[in-house]
Amino acid sequence: MASWNSLPFEISYQVFGWIAFFSWSFSFYPQVILNFRRKSVVGLNFDFLILNFTKHSSYLIYNASLFFSPFIQRQYREKYGYSQMIPVAANDVAFSMHAVLLTTITLYQVLIYDRGSQKVSKTCIAITSAVWVSAIVCLFIALPNHSWLWLISVFNTIQVVMTVIKYIPQVLMNFMRKSTEGWSIGNILLDLLGGLTNYAQMAMQSIDQGSWVNFYGNIGKTLLSLVSVFFDLLFICQHYLLYPSSKKEEIYFEVDSENRAPLTKPSEPSQSENV
Repeated sequence: MASWNSLPFEISYQVFGWIAFFSWSFSFYPQVILNFRRKSVVGLNFDFLILNFTKHSSYLIYNASLFFSPFIQRQYREKYGYSQMIPVAANDVAFSMHAVLLTTITLYQVLIYDRGSQKVSKTCIAITSAVWVSAIVCLFIALPNHSWLWLISVFNTIQVVMTVIKYIPQVLMNFMRKSTEGWSIGNILLDLLGGLTNYAQMAMQSIDQGSWVNFYGNIGKTLLSLVSVFFDLLFICQHYLLYPSSKKEEIYFEVDSENRAPLTKPSEPSQSENV
């Protein structure tokens, strides 16, 4: 089993990993808080939510299986070499579990808050159905030969594909509305930080081991960060450059002017009327 050659690299690996974990994990909260404050999910694309849930569910299956299963770990080392470290850390598993939970909460908000005329598209339903049916078929294919590493690689591929396409509905929705209202920029800023520190974590392990198999041996994690960073920059461009808000907004939520109490009640006579 591979071990660390340098203590500073090992410490840096853990630090970057947990920074990525907290950044990505906290990135779910601005949207949840924004929905709660507005009592509305208008502006948040539902296709994005469904695809995002599929993505994180698949990623949880991959991370948890590779991290906890000695059998799958052995298959991984047989394929990539016994000197290689498993490319999934504890923070990866923790993040996936937390992501599924928070995405579920956001989906629940869609059910209880005002959603206007928004709904899940037929295209999204078709894509999601095809993905899970394909996953079930792959499960039956893997059963006879116990090809579990191949099976979880399928789930890893699913999460990569979902990462590539999940942001597209929200980007198009912002473009059509010429606004990012209802879509939290706090989510994007934290997600960007998580993506950059995730790459730094993987680089620490690769430099220490003198091998870059960590990147192509876990191609899903590599592409996850790359695609996420690209879309994060695109959303930042939409929010601050293309469709800037006409009024100053806080990152985590909007202040609804209608909820502000007036300084004096209409029924109260003014001082001039009493003179």
